[in-house]
Amino acid sequence: MLLGSMLDEESLASIRYRTQLPPQHSFQPTLQSSLAKFIKFVFIITMAQKYAKNQPEGFTNRIERVAIVGAGGSVGQYLARALLKTGKHTVTAITREGSTSKIPEGAKSVIVDYENEDSIVAALKGQQFLAISMSVTAAPGTQEKIIAAAAKAGVPWVMPNCYGTDFTNASLAEENMTGQSVLPGIKAIEDAGVSSWIAMGCSYWYEFSLAQGPQWYGFDFSDNQKKVTFYDDGKTQINTSTWLQCGRAIAALLSLKELPEDGNDKSPTLSQWRNKPMWISSFLISQREILDSIQRVTGTTDKDWEIDYEGSHERWSRAMDMLKKGDRRGWAMGMYARTFYPNGDGNIEAKYGLANDVLGLPKEDLDEATKRALDMVDAKYNYFTNRSK
Repeated sequence: MLLGSMLDEESLASIRYRTQLPPQHSFQPTLQSSLAKFIKFVFIITMAQKYAKNQPEGFTNRIERVAIVGAGGSVGQYLARALLKTGKHTVTAITREGSTSKIPEGAKSVIVDYENEDSIVAALKGQQFLAISMSVTAAPGTQEKIIAAAAKAGVPWVMPNCYGTDFTNASLAEENMTGQSVLPGIKAIEDAGVSSWIAMGCSYWYEFSLAQGPQWYGFDFSDNQKKVTFYDDGKTQINTSTWLQCGRAIAALLSLKELPEDGNDKSPTLSQWRNKPMWISSFLISQREILDSIQRVTGTTDKDWEIDYEGSHERWSRAMDMLKKGDRRGWAMGMYARTFYPNGDGNIEAKYGLANDVLGLPKEDLDEATKRALDMVDAKYNYFTNRSK
């Protein structure tokens, strides 16, 4: 009997990957050969690991112990608060020495030295899930150091610093420059070979992107202005998520069973997103719809606004020129302009569907989210200089 006649192509592909066989390998050896016996053993072990009933004694089939790097940061604080609110999880905030971030009440703070792997390993020992939420200003290579330590500590699940657009879309990830920051973390997890990863595919953060400035969602509130630059006609829709929705998503995800009980268990589990993005969203929305929401909240009309237009392709090209000249404003402008190309790249729900319903995430009120963003504007929020909000 040939192994290739027993299994579907997905299973064969999995075995090729796990045994480092080349893609063209046809599994012609019979089951009597040593190679085929080894592959069969790997396959049986892999299949057994899929179910809770096959786990060793003491396996609980639920995530209880969660560590967060950046638990006081932009999205990290929402992840921590939502997890603590469930009453099902302990949260350990992994904090670098000298950090001034405020850790949410109820989280345990552990200070580490990112230049000392042993200190990170010690902090992560016994943790079941690690979520990494780091500033874009973090020193290069820091995430990879944390991931290496997580592997040494035996952390089975890692959510890398990957909150944003579709990094599986190669051209988008390259041209909006998110791939260079996201993909190394995923590769580090896979190369270590210990942890599984789940990425939170939430697209851009709504309140942040609206409040941060004109390079992001195109709105300029500086000096009491009411100005917006629409990409193309302003009607291209992309997905966007609130920080609250991101928090609810991880709390719901980590409240699921880790594995199905057996082959008959079809209930949602954490493992169904093993080594995959988990796509979530608050709104599928255009710039025009955002402006409509702002106008409802503020009681203004188009007559009160300066509305400009710029082609998304032209804006992206201009941003690349800015970067070449050392103008860092081009980074955000290029990132967002590329995602707003009118080709569907920013519409993740049309491509992949969303996990919202499976996770029980609520429908959100757009105007309430807009109010929060405008409150951030009033507080002079700036990601780089003033994160009070």
